Amino acid sequence: MPHYCPRFSSIVLLASVLIASCSRSGPETPAVPAAGETATTDVMANDDWHSYANTDEYRLDHLELDLSVDFADKVIAGVATLRLDVIGNGSEDLVLDTRDLLIEKVHVGGNGEVGAGNETRFSLGDASDSRGQPLTIAMPGDADTVTIRYRTSPSASGVQWLEPQQTAGKRHPFLFTQAQAIHARSFVPLQDTPGVRFTYNATVRTPVELRAVMSANNDPDAEQNGVYSFSMPQRIPSYLLALAVGDLEFKPMGPRTGVYAEREILDAAAAEFADTEAMLETTEEVYGPYRWDRYDLLILPPSFPFGGMENPRLSFITPTVIAGDKSLVALIAHELAHSWSGNLVTNSSWRDLWLNEGFTTYLTNRIMQFVYGDNRYRMEMALGFADLQADLAKLDGEDQLLAQDVEGRDPDEAFSNIPYEKGSLFLYELEQKVGRDAFDEFLLDYFNRFAFQSISTERFLDHLDQTLLKTHGEDLDEARIRQWIFQPGVPAGAPRPESDAFQVVDAARASWLDGSLPADRLDSADWTYHQWKHFLDGMPEALSAAQLTELDAAFDLTESTNNEIAFSWLRIAVRNDYEPAYPRLESFLTSIGRNKFLRPLYQDLMDNGKAAWAAEIFESARPGYHPLTVKRNSQIVYPDR
Repeated sequence: MPHYCPRFSSIVLLASVLIASCSRSGPETPAVPAAGETATTDVMANDDWHSYANTDEYRLDHLELDLSVDFADKVIAGVATLRLDVIGNGSEDLVLDTRDLLIEKVHVGGNGEVGAGNETRFSLGDASDSRGQPLTIAMPGDADTVTIRYRTSPSASGVQWLEPQQTAGKRHPFLFTQAQAIHARSFVPLQDTPGVRFTYNATVRTPVELRAVMSANNDPDAEQNGVYSFSMPQRIPSYLLALAVGDLEFKPMGPRTGVYAEREILDAAAAEFADTEAMLETTEEVYGPYRWDRYDLLILPPSFPFGGMENPRLSFITPTVIAGDKSLVALIAHELAHSWSGNLVTNSSWRDLWLNEGFTTYLTNRIMQFVYGDNRYRMEMALGFADLQADLAKLDGEDQLLAQDVEGRDPDEAFSNIPYEKGSLFLYELEQKVGRDAFDEFLLDYFNRFAFQSISTERFLDHLDQTLLKTHGEDLDEARIRQWIFQPGVPAGAPRPESDAFQVVDAARASWLDGSLPADRLDSADWTYHQWKHFLDGMPEALSAAQLTELDAAFDLTESTNNEIAFSWLRIAVRNDYEPAYPRLESFLTSIGRNKFLRPLYQDLMDNGKAAWAAEIFESARPGYHPLTVKRNSQIVYPDR
């Protein structure tokens, strides 16, 4: 999600903790808390601006779901039973998060089924565009179980219903959910905050010809009879609750890894991601055991708005990374890395998103080095640094902080490369200063110490103070660490990842641009995807029609089957009115729902005087886009609405 990281698009965003601050001494220069100080804002412990839940009185311990999927009405009819830890005196009403849910009946106590226990009063509060509605439930003093019968809306923000023609097989409909950042509340009434972790069981009822899978213990051999049972014994936050239903088959890739997909793309996906088991094993060797039993992938239809979503046991993956040459599998490494950083140790607040995504981006690069070697590692690092530089050039200072002030903002709009790449670069600097072995020991201890917990930036800093700052105090500067987290930009003297492989590309590009070497004589036969991306992204803003024609004729860029290369080329085409690429551009925008690609391309169209065409394409594609994709790109295409 949620947003987005241009390389990974894996999303995430905001919850409960002691929120430290970003009190500002100027519009773009937040004050840095002094060493030993805890900065605060108006948001106090156990509060989450994006959640109505009164987690200081009740905490969700276990969730039981019984869900019936109705493709005809595009509705999930559900019964949710919440087993609660009563933290207060039990005299308060229970408040949960919802969005566009029809609440039919609520019972408390009993055996967890509607009709058992006692029916109780409930009310829905005023609706907020970004937060949904609070559901307030009257609680008897001794009750710790609540059962809610409800129905979702056909336009639920966290659910997409696809018609058969929008799938690979064209025969059956498809459903998938996307809970991150705060969209679980659109298909389950619960405490929708990453500061609360719970276990869950579920029964899902589907049309008999379809298979259901969840972020839980999927059984590929389960009888396809329209009723599926799931259990998630490890505690997860609400944004990792996930469901998909479709014409799915399974293929193993290793003892603990496999892929679910429609049969039309199953073999291609399994071949593309065949190294997943090796990624898992090498990560375990350095960062400790994989604690989620299995790691499977679900390949979704192309309307999925992100690159991947790290739902535990079953990462949801876009088909746009099936390139045929494993060139884009860093995304798989990223979602796998979340099994340690994010799913295992979670940001307790979306303000602390960098604790998920910065750590995961750092681990992603290390996994790529473990499996594919130093050259691939250096290229991945250099591309990430370029992405960071691009965002630093366009973001306001307050949006460049690792610990951002997110109160009052829709978390879906807060994604950028800052939590991902700046967070990763900060950790890379720590590694460089204390040495890789010492830093790996620190990370191993960190994952073990905070396993299945949600923590804040302040908790991380306290842990850093008790570990690396004690053992390597002569190598680390606490004030600089706080500058990384609480100040905009990147501190002077920060590492600058580079790759020798890109120097060859830079020389080739320069020779072509100055006319000394024609495109068809560039020595590019052995270039990797990373080098092609660097070649295209490093082009000047303006190119002539003759130059564009020459490049396209030499390398067939308009018809590239690598979506990342096609994306970079289409951006150049829009900026320079290269009309031969326009049919591919329109096809690209109407067949793919990944926001990493759509948002920049729609923005390029708007910035280059093509607003009417952007709106025409958007309206044509809208029925096949995910609700989050529609929301985010509507803001670009219709800026005045």
